[in-house]
Amino acid sequence: MGKAEQRDDIHQHSGWWLPLAIAFAILLLSGLFLGWYLRPGPHTPAAPTGQSNIVPLTVRGAAFAIPANYIESAAARAGGDQDSLALAAIFPSLRGYSDREAKLFQGNAPASPIIHMSLRADANNMGPNARLQRIYRPYLTDRDGAPGPFGLTKYGFRKNSGYEQNDLFAGMSAGGLMLLLCERAGSDLPSPNCVAIDQPLARNLSFSYRFKRAYLARWRELAVGVNALMRKFETTAP
Repeated sequence: MGKAEQRDDIHQHSGWWLPLAIAFAILLLSGLFLGWYLRPGPHTPAAPTGQSNIVPLTVRGAAFAIPANYIESAAARAGGDQDSLALAAIFPSLRGYSDREAKLFQGNAPASPIIHMSLRADANNMGPNARLQRIYRPYLTDRDGAPGPFGLTKYGFRKNSGYEQNDLFAGMSAGGLMLLLCERAGSDLPSPNCVAIDQPLARNLSFSYRFKRAYLARWRELAVGVNALMRKFETTAP
């Protein structure tokens, strides 16, 4: 092969190699960026504060005035309109976060006294009776339930229903029917929770709260305290 032919061969190879290398580099960087962006876990973790200044805000038009140390998100503590809102308090006093009790708020022990409350937009706005009939009834092993602990009716879920690792409890509180969806303890779930399932709070706004199953015996006390706290936040709103 002559020198001219060698130069032509090198030139032809370099003509497609460089664009291919650039395209590969772009794909690699894009993949790394996407992997970082979609990584598991919260991107902006809760940043509690011990400050108790009142934060005026609205959640889907419903007005609240809430001490900053109840609000889990630093962004929400700026106030204004929110699509959802996460709050936390310690049971049974229902105090907000303090630096002195930081370990309790950050912990996840089976008997952790922290209650996590959530307000969110809910176009369906179903009450507990409708939710029991429409959402859960098709997956229950016993449509009428059975007598459960602490004055509750207990329902079990069918296998492969998506809820089979949970128990559903229903009970009558001062505010009417309550539904409590509780995780079952297991080797892979040593610290199970219960959720007081979405309750209508205002138009297109629902309210739920989460607590440790270890406190299920005090579900009525929890309901009275949390509902009183929410009324306090509503009535102090401007």
